[in-house]
Amino acid sequence: MTHAAPASLLTIFGATGDLARRMLLPSLYSLQAEQLLPANLRILGTARSELDREGFANLVSASIADRIAAAERNDAALRGLLDRLDYAAASVDDDASMAALASKVQALRDGDVLYHMSTAPKFYGPACQSLAAHGAAGAGTRVMLEKPIGKDLASAIAINDSVAMAFDEERIYRVDHYLGKEGVQNLIALRFGNALFEPLWNARHIEQVQITVGETVGVEGRGDYYDDSGALRDMLQNHLLQLLCLVAMEPPAKFDPTAVRNEKIKVLRSLRPIGREQVAHESVAGQYTAGASDGVAVPGYADELGRSSRTETFVALRAHVDNWRWSGVPFYLRTGKRLPSRSTEIYIQFRKVPYSIFGGRTASDMQPNGLLIRLQPEERIELDLMAKTPGLDRSGLRLSQVGLDLDFHEEFANARKRIAYERLYLDAIEGNGTLFVRRDETEAAWQWVDAIADGWRAAGITPRPYPAGTWGPGAAVSLTERHGHGWRE
Repeated sequence: MTHAAPASLLTIFGATGDLARRMLLPSLYSLQAEQLLPANLRILGTARSELDREGFANLVSASIADRIAAAERNDAALRGLLDRLDYAAASVDDDASMAALASKVQALRDGDVLYHMSTAPKFYGPACQSLAAHGAAGAGTRVMLEKPIGKDLASAIAINDSVAMAFDEERIYRVDHYLGKEGVQNLIALRFGNALFEPLWNARHIEQVQITVGETVGVEGRGDYYDDSGALRDMLQNHLLQLLCLVAMEPPAKFDPTAVRNEKIKVLRSLRPIGREQVAHESVAGQYTAGASDGVAVPGYADELGRSSRTETFVALRAHVDNWRWSGVPFYLRTGKRLPSRSTEIYIQFRKVPYSIFGGRTASDMQPNGLLIRLQPEERIELDLMAKTPGLDRSGLRLSQVGLDLDFHEEFANARKRIAYERLYLDAIEGNGTLFVRRDETEAAWQWVDAIADGWRAAGITPRPYPAGTWGPGAAVSLTERHGHGWRE
């Protein structure tokens, strides 16, 4: 893969939108404050909104005042960011405005250009092709695409084909913002930077793996969008499968885009299909009903939506990676809205000791070792070990489980908690695609998820109700307990 030069121009499509105001502009401010942006980088915002440069600068200032803590704001950094800004109103369906945008890009660039499509995915292809038609998508340009890339395999292929008419694959950076999180990169460091774990990272030593992405919120005004996607497409197809790939992949030859992504695609292609014959046993769909979240009464999904719906707000799966390393190890995946806690975590449970030398009650105290990698709300790694319970006991040693806890807030107390887009922008600006998703990964993930959705439709499976504030339907508990396992709560 050819290494790109740092970008001289970042052009953000949808620069006045929600994602830009909440995440993108604050991330650029933080990179500016830490002097991590290339000295010559200009930032061109574009959207349908008829703003001038000053109007866009005001929007950026308001976004930073709203999203960056007062203690981290300083006038010099804000001025430095505002000095980089420009704005051009454009609409994909108005060729004259796109021609004007392309001319502005050519006038502002002083080297490579990075485009960021922070828009609805249906605009990716037309926007990229329009840039190409006006001579603004050639050598030295690259494009970031936000998820979701489509809502099934067919639409993902259509979007990818459409973008590929303007940009070749090595210039396309598909964003999964989970890959920008410190905790996810720590998982890579933990696995491949420590001799302790890799010899144990296989079916001989690991009993089960659990990946949970829990949200306490409901649909929050995104009802119509969410109702068209659901938990399977919105969260599992991208975030959970990316986490599964990083847990399950073979060690890459080096930490570079091609090597890492080659190993991830092998995992996706090794996933045992969950189709029409398997969905009833290996998957659970749920939809929240009225309940309580943080002690406050909240309405059910159908009430928030204003109509009845068969869209799932919760999904749990029992997946298998059919290869030499993971044969027989279940990967339990679950994600949902209106769950009891906002948490993203990976739990790896090791096998029990083969024989207990401690008789009687002590043998029953024995718990398997576990490794917990938590990504949010706070990042931490915890290793559960057995240790002697303090005190004297006539019946011999008593054991209890203790956690060796690496709390990143304590260990790195002076390190600021970063927005995932800071890392993603830094890498994309510098032309490093390691933490972005390749086309074949996207399509392999859709192929696997589409089979589940098809199985649900064919079997007439509708989401089971669960009260808001609980861990999904009872069937999700049975999914693990049938096999002698239990969710880590």
